[in-house]
Amino acid sequence: MAELPNPTRADRTGLGVREACILEALTIIATDGVDKLSLREVARRLSISHQAPYKHFPNREDLLAEVIGRAFDDFASFLHARPVAEHPQQDLGEIGQRYLTYARVKPLQYRLMFETPFPNLHRHAGLEQKATAAFGLLHDAIRRMRGNENPELNRELALFAWSTVHGLASITTNGALPAVGISAPEAQARAVGQVLMMICSGIVDHSPFTISKPNEPTKS
Repeated sequence: MAELPNPTRADRTGLGVREACILEALTIIATDGVDKLSLREVARRLSISHQAPYKHFPNREDLLAEVIGRAFDDFASFLHARPVAEHPQQDLGEIGQRYLTYARVKPLQYRLMFETPFPNLHRHAGLEQKATAAFGLLHDAIRRMRGNENPELNRELALFAWSTVHGLASITTNGALPAVGISAPEAQARAVGQVLMMICSGIVDHSPFTISKPNEPTKS
């Protein structure tokens, strides 16, 4: 028996209720922000019963985890599609360029991944796996550059590269470069390229630091 006597928006699209809920959730986040997302609002916009989304998503967090997970899948696919350079250092720079491009052309998915509080990862192991897969591309590039003698350091260097390029993405997408005197498109492209090269060079040449414990003087 149909949930409503008339064709619903989900029926008309031919997607099925689950897929329609996911796409409608993405639309709500895009137009009204993630705080406005609820299963009831999804149902209202799809013209289906309020209980229908609960058959596929036990609560709002489950729906949000699916939306964020798909963003990570899309992001990883975009990075995978890069032209893989033979030299590991050049390939790391290519990953950085793809990262910046993704932030520019898919800002909604980018914000979902990196500016939205994560659902509980203990309840959503699939989301953690998707995020780890995207990070793993960067980690693998660093491993090719430096070998695998110090896996912990490689992971920390991947975090350094990720956080630095994330900051660069924020600066380039919010139009801040002209405020520091880098206005022309050619100058911006050169500056971005130089920063990525600095990141790569720093990773190649980096040696582990000795980090003191809190309140412990550094030994000379």
